[in-house]
Amino acid sequence: MKVIVLGAGVVGVTSAYQLAKAGHEVTVVDRQEGPALETSFANAGEVSFGYCSPWAAPGIPMKAMKWLFMEHAPLILRPKMDTAMLSWMAQMLMNCTSQRYAINKSRMLRIADYARISLAEVRAETGIAYDERMQGTLQLFRTQQQLEASAKDVKALAADGVPYEVLDPEGCIRVEPALRHVREKIVGGLLTPKDETGDCFKFTNALALKAAELGAKFVYGTNIKALDVENGVVRGVVTDRETLRADAVVVALGSYSPLLVKQFGIKLPVYPVKGYSLTIPIVDAARAPESTVMDETYKIAITRLGDRIRVGGMAEISGYTNDLGQKRRATLEHSVTDLFPGGDVSKADFWSGLRPMTPDGTPVIGGTKVKGLFLNTGHGTLGWTMSCGSAKLISDLVSGRKPEIDATDLAVSRYA
Repeated sequence: MKVIVLGAGVVGVTSAYQLAKAGHEVTVVDRQEGPALETSFANAGEVSFGYCSPWAAPGIPMKAMKWLFMEHAPLILRPKMDTAMLSWMAQMLMNCTSQRYAINKSRMLRIADYARISLAEVRAETGIAYDERMQGTLQLFRTQQQLEASAKDVKALAADGVPYEVLDPEGCIRVEPALRHVREKIVGGLLTPKDETGDCFKFTNALALKAAELGAKFVYGTNIKALDVENGVVRGVVTDRETLRADAVVVALGSYSPLLVKQFGIKLPVYPVKGYSLTIPIVDAARAPESTVMDETYKIAITRLGDRIRVGGMAEISGYTNDLGQKRRATLEHSVTDLFPGGDVSKADFWSGLRPMTPDGTPVIGGTKVKGLFLNTGHGTLGWTMSCGSAKLISDLVSGRKPEIDATDLAVSRYA
């Protein structure tokens, strides 16, 4: 079949690779001049198969109220008269129950564990390198309350058979030796040892080359105007250059996906939640993290990527804006220098990206009511983590094969 993939971020490129490997004639279209130049460019770098939770959780509404008044808040809300924003926030609040959290967490872990296996397969097939490490994620607790609240995550991990280890302060230092310099700030931690790290930009660019070797065509610097749909069947994609014909179209446009499909009555509750990152050169390796440390207080991930540290996090709900607020930079600098003092943050590169979030935390993967139109979007903070699994899943669905994992509750129809 002729398949068009819209979007050349990590989700789009992994989808293109799997579709090309399945024998399809694949064309990838993106407005940027190369792969991974938007949300996939400088994300936190963590590949979190175990540290994988919905943002909508019991207690979050109360926490959110407190966060709004914190100097270094993990959540920033800039409300607008935007019906999409208000609807998304209302749906997210409806998911902040114990029952919904358990369902959503289980779905996310299902995809993430499949992605872990799929990423290993891609590495073995291609041999690509991307500053990868396989040393786990340490969720770091500064208060006893945080440690006790992690019980719900431990329960979910155990139920899904995901390896974990609850650590005391000495155990945290064993995993991340540089934390010995701030021993007094640590109450405990939750280690998910199967988690990985890596540079998403490097990975996506390397995999795009492999997809091209399999025959995939990449059309960059091209604006997508509309989908060409006739009698409920997708026929192709209209761009600012030409109309491209296809038997199937995969929409992997992140936060911009709902804008493309809404004209066909597809209500896709994906909304941009902006995140920020710093990329800092390592000055003293002994004072740098070995893998990923998730600072639970500020919801900031501190990850080692080769000779750099990537510091990423925060959730700013402000619509489709990509400005770089200096207050956000100050929060990132505070977290990393507080846990790993000695780095030179003055030399850091500051960046922001729009994460495509669903109100239940689970991505939208599957077909739509338009025949031949598929969605692979809404991965939120976990696009890098879930990309390879999502790609195999969408390739199977497009190809008419039965997926290796249950996909019935991942399609957009679950919101109906």
